[in-house]
Amino acid sequence: MYTVQKLASLAGVSARTLRYYDSIGLLTPQKNESGYRMYGRPEIDRLQLILFYRELGFGLHDIAKLLDDPDFDEIGALLGQREQLLEQRSRLDLLISNVEKTISAKKGESQMADHEKFEGFKKQLVEDNEAAYGKEIREKYGDAEVDRSNAKMLGMNQEQYEAFKRLEQEVLEKLGEALKGGEPEGNAGQEVADLHRQWLGYTWGSYNPKAHAGLAEMYVADERFAAYYEKAGEGAAQYLRDAIIAYTDKLNG
Repeated sequence: MYTVQKLASLAGVSARTLRYYDSIGLLTPQKNESGYRMYGRPEIDRLQLILFYRELGFGLHDIAKLLDDPDFDEIGALLGQREQLLEQRSRLDLLISNVEKTISAKKGESQMADHEKFEGFKKQLVEDNEAAYGKEIREKYGDAEVDRSNAKMLGMNQEQYEAFKRLEQEVLEKLGEALKGGEPEGNAGQEVADLHRQWLGYTWGSYNPKAHAGLAEMYVADERFAAYYEKAGEGAAQYLRDAIIAYTDKLNG
């Protein structure tokens, strides 16, 4: 059995963190006969899982839901965590390789093609999108369409990749400006919708207004999509969705 201080030292967290976990019901210690809070094997195992999930970017609320689910499979969860960690390692290895090639090229020891400079970033972007939205997107559009989109992303040259990233930022900036005044159906809103269409063109095989509208609906239905666009301001996801619906309605006549 461990006291708060001893478990904090063992796990490399602060005693304050353990007390906070206790206060929100995430990790509740046992009480011995003297009334002292103590942590036994079940609590230690649970803390290990909490820290694993924290490293993978899960919020404490989501971790609690996972661990308190009566159907929670601890071995399955650990296997899943292992898979995600291996994916992270793969991405880091790719970026490290990219940095090493760049250093070698800067020293004049080797040459580095322009397309190589962005391989790690493009691959990481594809893998991050797959991890975050892959399941939903594949269910909605099918594996073939998503695979084509990923292939188009990975096939971008330097100029295309830089333009793609600039346009992504421009969409957010213009969206933030449009939110300050004007309706989604107005000029500012429609400019944002058109920029968004152009941005999709870098990864979509061909543009389809119906698919664009369907994607816009996901921006408000899925909190992960919404959170991305809410960086432009409160209500941004809903505004963008309404602007895109108006835009695609016009294209559909």
